[in-house]
Amino acid sequence: MSSNSKEVVWVSGVGAVEGLGAALARRFARGGFKVAVSGRSLDKLEAVVRSIQAQGGEAIAVPADASIEADTLAAIGKIREWGPLRVAIFNVGNSVSAPSLELSTELFERTWRASTLGGFIFARESTRLLLEAGGGTLLFTGATASLRGKPPFAAFAAAKAGLRSLSQSFAREFGPQKVHVAHVVIDGSINGERVRSHAPQRLEQLGEDGTLALEDIADAYWYLHSQPRSAWTQELDLRPFKEPF
Repeated sequence: MSSNSKEVVWVSGVGAVEGLGAALARRFARGGFKVAVSGRSLDKLEAVVRSIQAQGGEAIAVPADASIEADTLAAIGKIREWGPLRVAIFNVGNSVSAPSLELSTELFERTWRASTLGGFIFARESTRLLLEAGGGTLLFTGATASLRGKPPFAAFAAAKAGLRSLSQSFAREFGPQKVHVAHVVIDGSINGERVRSHAPQRLEQLGEDGTLALEDIADAYWYLHSQPRSAWTQELDLRPFKEPF
């Protein structure tokens, strides 16, 4: 198969090498895909690309801020040139917290733009390419906040709930056109760079097997992509076996 004809997975919301976006990129690279990774930090994207290439995979960095439409349109142009898009994953996360009466309009809007508006622009543009390819998979990363709002996460909950509704709308519209749309609720702490750097005490408190492993989450996304059309999952929730819910 030529380089241009090899199928592509596009992961938006890629940061640290030891983050979920990078883990998803590596998992699909192992599955035989060329990987396009997007995020705001070129340095971090290039580190992820090198980690995939070191394992024999193909990857490119496509810097883009998901909340800026022009960035996504520029990214989709590069991906179209690189090969047929078969899988698109929106993994942008911008968890913010503030007491509701201290929550600024600017912070609320910025949170909505990153998750909800950014998710819509990503879904609209990637779905165009998936349809051109005859179908594919569109996956969204959600959170506990997708299902319930509680203080001090009003902005994050509103944004993630909106993204969940978006995924349902796209699933109903494009499922019959062979685009599998699924929303993944991450209900718990991920044992990745963010928690290790900013809340190591949280890892210690949760103890062994108290967090979600990056590779295990990535395998769940691969499972969703691999499902036969006769039994598609629209929403999948993932949590450590210790996690109360």
